[in-house]
Amino acid sequence: MELGMRIKSARLEAGLSQRQLCGDVITRNMLSLIESGKARPSMDTLRHFAQALGRPMSFFLEGDAVCSPNQKAMQDAENAYANGDFSACLQFLENYRAPDPVFDQVRYLLELLTCEALAEQAINEGKKAYALKLLDRADGVAANTIYAPDPRRNVLLRYQADPATAAKAMLPISEGLLLQGESAILAQDYARAVRLLEACDQKVGRWPLLRGTAALKLGDAQGAISYLQAAAGDYKEAYPLLEQAYLQLGDYKNAYECAKKQL
Repeated sequence: MELGMRIKSARLEAGLSQRQLCGDVITRNMLSLIESGKARPSMDTLRHFAQALGRPMSFFLEGDAVCSPNQKAMQDAENAYANGDFSACLQFLENYRAPDPVFDQVRYLLELLTCEALAEQAINEGKKAYALKLLDRADGVAANTIYAPDPRRNVLLRYQADPATAAKAMLPISEGLLLQGESAILAQDYARAVRLLEACDQKVGRWPLLRGTAALKLGDAQGAISYLQAAAGDYKEAYPLLEQAYLQLGDYKNAYECAKKQL
């Protein structure tokens, strides 16, 4: 069964409408394209589907169901990951025997996500050298799966583990500040995000989207609108944020226009 058909089947079985499955993550139009096979969801979107539909990631990523000797190893690993026991997840994956056309893609994706999760734990515990080894392992695994998520998470973690080395080795200073600002937003430290973003000498790319997000979270709806309007042409995720900003100002007409653009 194709991925789009698999998603639609699971949605109908769960009794959810397209709008209910979309939530605040994607638009109904994008979901229609995904279910019809005309677009592929990102890994973040797939994780949202899995959570909303009560299905494991493997349900969406594996091919037609066939018998696999790695079934138990994968189930144990997925359960460990879902429970936040990332060390156990890696141990279960050690029992995996490749090649396996049923699970190979999911297996490597799971290893990548687990290594990044363990790296984040190691950074919080001050074990930065170990964190960098885990991130190197995640980088190596990424080449083995077409489902590898956005590499920015790996880079963000590298900045947390070793900011000076990462900045010199991988990215210009402005991009480094941008990534650190994005990391601060993910950590809900919006004031710090503003300081980092304002330090960028090149305010391009994702900059207006991130700056607008931080302004909105800090209660500056008017400022957020100016940034998000600049980002809307390139980033569709600006529209729900713009809608929130207009609603905060009581501008229901423009809020409605932003809501329509999400459909």
